[in-house]
Amino acid sequence: MTEAQAPAASTGHSEVSAAEKQLYEDFTRLGLIPLWTEREDLMPLTPTPQATPHIWHWGDLYPVAARAGDLIPVGRGGERRAIAVSNPGLPGLPYATPTLWAAIQYLGPNEVAPAHRHSQNAFRFVLEGEGVWTVVDGDPVAMRRGDLLLTPGWQFHGHHNPNPQPMAWLDGLDIPFVSGTDTGFFEFGEDGVTDRSTPRRSRAERVWGHPGLRPLSATAKDTPNSPLAAYRWEHTDAALTAQLEVAAEGHPEVLEEPGHAAVRFSNPTTGADALTTLRTEMHRIAAGHRTAAVRETGSSVWQVFDGSGAISLGGKRTDVVRGDIIAVPSWCEVAIEAGTDLDLFRFSDAPIFERLNLARREYS
Repeated sequence: MTEAQAPAASTGHSEVSAAEKQLYEDFTRLGLIPLWTEREDLMPLTPTPQATPHIWHWGDLYPVAARAGDLIPVGRGGERRAIAVSNPGLPGLPYATPTLWAAIQYLGPNEVAPAHRHSQNAFRFVLEGEGVWTVVDGDPVAMRRGDLLLTPGWQFHGHHNPNPQPMAWLDGLDIPFVSGTDTGFFEFGEDGVTDRSTPRRSRAERVWGHPGLRPLSATAKDTPNSPLAAYRWEHTDAALTAQLEVAAEGHPEVLEEPGHAAVRFSNPTTGADALTTLRTEMHRIAAGHRTAAVRETGSSVWQVFDGSGAISLGGKRTDVVRGDIIAVPSWCEVAIEAGTDLDLFRFSDAPIFERLNLARREYS
């Protein structure tokens, strides 16, 4: 919109007076922009995200990650062999959505990703394989299929793979949110990792990983982020299985009848989300079941953990299989149908918008 057009559009005048033209020139000179020329963009009737719904297929992602493993070293500076998905609506940016970062990280045999820490909250979700340990503030944490591993902001962490096979997993962080609010800090740690031992259970799990039981030690205080370093697949799987079994017995214990079970990973000290800025969930949809179509403010990223089905994004239906990564922008209608039994991991920015009283949900 030009300066001459702006007042005509807002006032109904067919022509712009010399005084009005001078007013708009003065606005520009003084670094001012009037609301009446911008209201539709600043205050739309419904959200109009730049990010678009998009699906990255695992069959495309893993081969290029493996090629990067052959060609790109891991070490100080670049720090991680992590390949971020880039939303087509946010060209040139390594962002899945305006608030969420998702990447495939690949660690080769006997490689070490050196320790560092940053303001951003992070997690790792393992699609397949095992054999890597992430060392979080000196606590070695085993990574195995289906596990959710947390790295809350400002905790030192590095990874080491003492095995002859490579391993890849999904990284999720709040990098775009932290970047957009200019609140990011970063610090290098040691060149390797503090502990190369390979325990089956981390110290954090040994203390905090007992359902419904809270330690009473002097150090067991409420923490903004979860002190539990790992949420193991055997527990997640058992919880989802039990929900569907109990529902089949006639008790309403699932998210949606008849076949949509879901769990949220929570902070055992507060009951809130495991990470302050990221919501993490696991969903199981029984074969033949279709979820209700829903749209929400804020954005989310899904990864198919197991099974196959289809996802409808804004009315467009696409088949998905194991490993596929799906970006769902704010206020995009989403519905999922399961061909086989379908397990999906989901993370979102919901905790941020709930605290800001900007969360809104609508079912179609």
